[in-house]
Amino acid sequence: MYNQIDSNKRKTVILMTIFIVFVIFLGWLYGKISGTGYIGLGLALIVSFLMTVFSYFSGDKVALKTSGAKLIKKEDNPYLYNIVENLTITSGLPMPKIHIINDPNINAFATGRDPQHASIAITQGALDKLRKEELEGVIAHEISHIKNYDIRLMMVVIILVGIIALLANWMIRGFIFNKNDRSKGKIGGILIIVGIVLAILSPLIAQIIQLTISRKREFLADADGSLLTRYPAGLANALEKISRDKMPLKKVNNATAHLYIANPFGQTKKIMARLFSTHPPIEERISKLRQMA
Repeated sequence: MYNQIDSNKRKTVILMTIFIVFVIFLGWLYGKISGTGYIGLGLALIVSFLMTVFSYFSGDKVALKTSGAKLIKKEDNPYLYNIVENLTITSGLPMPKIHIINDPNINAFATGRDPQHASIAITQGALDKLRKEELEGVIAHEISHIKNYDIRLMMVVIILVGIIALLANWMIRGFIFNKNDRSKGKIGGILIIVGIVLAILSPLIAQIIQLTISRKREFLADADGSLLTRYPAGLANALEKISRDKMPLKKVNNATAHLYIANPFGQTKKIMARLFSTHPPIEERISKLRQMA
């Protein structure tokens, strides 16, 4: 567990460093081709710094707002609040903020930059359809993401991947509409092609990043959550109910899909859809949990 925490912290620093270097490189390229010199580089430094700070301190707010999650207090839902409180006490973590997503499907996610600034969001469908031990299994899974610092890593991925896609688009527009003579030569043509390739590949790159990081952490959170509740069957039963949900959540997008405990676009048996899913096959997760029981 401690190795996983250290690994996630290192990955967060590496991702943010790569992002800053990438933005600086774009600024240098743009300055070179537009003839603005180091102005582009200076702007890139400012943008990379501001966006990195924003992703670290406000990425969780973006994820919660995107999902339509509403913050609740203990008096709003004592049942849910007490379950989360008991599990966080058991885990030795601070109490996270609790949010409810008004959606009939069963799902949940955790977000934040560390255990002291964490939030858990649960769908109304999970509250309506899951028995107590099943709901405990789902919440314990999300608390494990908090404890292992998965939440920081995933939150940074959401923001940085989206910004990289926007920057690629910005680079294309800048090169295409730039009238400077430097952009008309061979180098300018190459840079325009590079920008177009980046814009085309950005969604695929984002998907690959999410797949690489997300699938492994789901298995780890399943195991850690089961250790927390001492009842793997609770989460396994919850996942079986989730597997029957064929419809996507009302408010979901590709950027935040990997945060959820299960694919928020609905479960599917199509090979290609499962191949590019941010989550491992739900049947495989259930099988591993059954073996732990």
